[in-house]
Amino acid sequence: MIQLDNVNKWYGQYHALVNVSETFAKGEVVVVCGPSGSGKSTLIRTLNRLEPIDSGRILVEGEDIHRRGLDINAFRSRIGFVFQQFNLFPHLSALENCTIAPVYLKRATRPEARERALALLDRVGLAHKAHALPSELSGGQQQRVAIARALTMQPPVMLFDEPTSALDPEMVGEVLQVMKGLARDGMTMVVVTHEMGFAREVADRVLFMDRGAILERGTPETFFEWPEHPRARKFLADIRVSPATI
Repeated sequence: MIQLDNVNKWYGQYHALVNVSETFAKGEVVVVCGPSGSGKSTLIRTLNRLEPIDSGRILVEGEDIHRRGLDINAFRSRIGFVFQQFNLFPHLSALENCTIAPVYLKRATRPEARERALALLDRVGLAHKAHALPSELSGGQQQRVAIARALTMQPPVMLFDEPTSALDPEMVGEVLQVMKGLARDGMTMVVVTHEMGFAREVADRVLFMDRGAILERGTPETFFEWPEHPRARKFLADIRVSPATI
């Protein structure tokens, strides 16, 4: 589904991605973790052209997505992206947030878009909030609407950039449950997250990044029980002693 070949990204003198090579298979759930500033959010944002790269190549379904002449808007319409801060249109209802892209980008009829949006809002447990504005929803509800909105475009892959980091702790579970449902249904997912319980339970593979490089990759079992890289071992040790995990 996705292939990265020697990808490099710089911000001035800062080397944000260092010779990153990786593949993500169709139907695979991959969690990308690491300390703040490790490059994980930069990595996921290069996968739908929110960030340009300076060298290397990224292929999505065989297409070089950083080539000159790519229709970026058409490409992005095929990739579901869920942000930290929800990014819902504040003046539109939950239902309208979920119908605007299919109508204007996929030329769906309004009845078709409405039917699909209502089905997806029901799937994330929010059919009863279809006509509510974002300001009338909790953070967890807004993020679930954002997931439904991304799914209305029927993307082959979903990207999540720390989707629970802006939520109060009691709202995290409701968003993770929706993501677990997507994983069970076979959706290809790349998830940047600090939720290690989700990684243990749902991921097919875990990637650990630090200083712009992937230092460790493996199944959840091997990553959590037998990490090889010293930096990964320290990261996991710090998580285990953190008050947040008690």
